[in-house]
Amino acid sequence: MDFGLVLQTDPPASRVVGLMKRAERNGFTHGWTFDSAVLWQEPFVVYSQILAATTTLKVGPMVTNPGTRTWEVTASTFATLNDMFGNRTVCGIGRGDSAMRVAGRRPNTLARLGEAIDAIRDLAEGREAKVDGQPLRIPWVKDGRLPVWMAAYGPKALALTGRKADGFILQLADPYLTEWMVKAVRAAAAEAGRDPASVTVCVAAPAYVGDDLAHAREQCRWFGGMVGNHVADLVSRYGEHSGLVPEALTSYIKGRHGYDYSHHGRAGNPSTDFVPDEIVDRFCLLGPPEAHIEKLRALRDLGVDQFAVYDMHDAQETTIDAYGAEIIPALSR
Repeated sequence: MDFGLVLQTDPPASRVVGLMKRAERNGFTHGWTFDSAVLWQEPFVVYSQILAATTTLKVGPMVTNPGTRTWEVTASTFATLNDMFGNRTVCGIGRGDSAMRVAGRRPNTLARLGEAIDAIRDLAEGREAKVDGQPLRIPWVKDGRLPVWMAAYGPKALALTGRKADGFILQLADPYLTEWMVKAVRAAAAEAGRDPASVTVCVAAPAYVGDDLAHAREQCRWFGGMVGNHVADLVSRYGEHSGLVPEALTSYIKGRHGYDYSHHGRAGNPSTDFVPDEIVDRFCLLGPPEAHIEKLRALRDLGVDQFAVYDMHDAQETTIDAYGAEIIPALSR
């Protein structure tokens, strides 16, 4: 199993770079960041510094979207980083939550997202693609490689992931829901004539190593609120009891009343007081190293290839070090 570190690009960028260097030293293979231009610093600028300061770490957004930047700009940015540092980027992409809503825009449609996945990948790898009906090709790309991993929860998004994406990003670590969603992605890949095993599965969730569970829950409760934004979209689209989305995912948002993006992804987010302890425990990895190892082994058995640690809490360094000292070695054996 591979391991990734997920950060927000809060200033100073030097701290983000330092934590990514620390992650690489501890055996992490991927460095991810949020991508929301108003809330945080521009990630692609920071990626150049991370790549220069590390040797093998792969970087990318978790996740970008087709609406913030034009597709040729996104592709050219990835291709430039790859040309400079040697194909060490991954494009995580989704419909867009905070990046779009904070700017007063609606998330992109799945149809547009599907077109963007193909176009961004083709352009970044030197092939011709159509962007808004216009044939384009980036002529200077040589031997480019850009895996595109899609974030998804709902049935239509999971199906699109299986049809088009190189990887699947699932932003929660509940084994029951992971099994349900991975099966949906694999089935869609098979129906599209693809090898289901060719789709990399990445589970991303907060991890907090320590014995004080009450404190760990409070530091990670924000995650249930972030996931709740996407769940609320699913409920509005499919209904709470449609059978198309597991009630194990939808039932907990009944007490949700709005969401303040100024606290998005941060410990102590006041918009997440509706999230019960049970959801925090199911969606996150909390407790001593042994508890993390046990849950990660269960996720690995379900087909998860990478676990990406959301490290937005008051124990960033100690979490990275604990994973490097005890948890990553245990999952490598």
